[in-house]
Amino acid sequence: MFYDTAANAHGLAHDPFKAIVSPRPIGWIGTRGEGGIHNLAPYSFFNAISDKPKIVMFSSSGHKHSVRNIEETGVFTCSFVGRDLMEQMNTTSLTAPYEESEFELAGLTPQQANLVDAPFVAEALAALECRMTEVMRPRDVDGTLSESWVVFGQVVGIHIRDEAIRDGRFDMAAARPIGRMGYMDYCDAGDVFEMMRPQRR
Repeated sequence: MFYDTAANAHGLAHDPFKAIVSPRPIGWIGTRGEGGIHNLAPYSFFNAISDKPKIVMFSSSGHKHSVRNIEETGVFTCSFVGRDLMEQMNTTSLTAPYEESEFELAGLTPQQANLVDAPFVAEALAALECRMTEVMRPRDVDGTLSESWVVFGQVVGIHIRDEAIRDGRFDMAAARPIGRMGYMDYCDAGDVFEMMRPQRR
């Protein structure tokens, strides 16, 4: 099949776009709002985009609490979502009032970051501390602004729990990262295999 996205007449029960671009890692973004309120929200439009310097990004469909807090404070954290915390992660996707902390809703412990003024999930096997480098709204081919806000942040600190390290590596088989598929589907990326890059002979 083929369809153009302007009409988006795919004829399927659900739009397949996000199912095709999958699995997507989940950015569990922690921020601090006015009055010290801890905010925590998962974003599946998330990834690392640079290693030198270390930069991550996430995209929010709409100007949500996370974006507001980051614009005001310039910092955020990103906690690792493993299979052990998937239910709590899902709970934090609730639409909650600005004055209510998703940490409390999900029964999670907010841990103060070392280098930035934002909380991360103490129960997570790893977390990134980030300083915002820019916030922008993508444009379409006609120059029209999208309904999404994209936040870029430089990673200035990294937390890893000791039990997540084996043989000098962050143990992905034990950490079992959760990925977002299309629709309401998720995957467990704990089935790890290694494949080396080919060498030209």
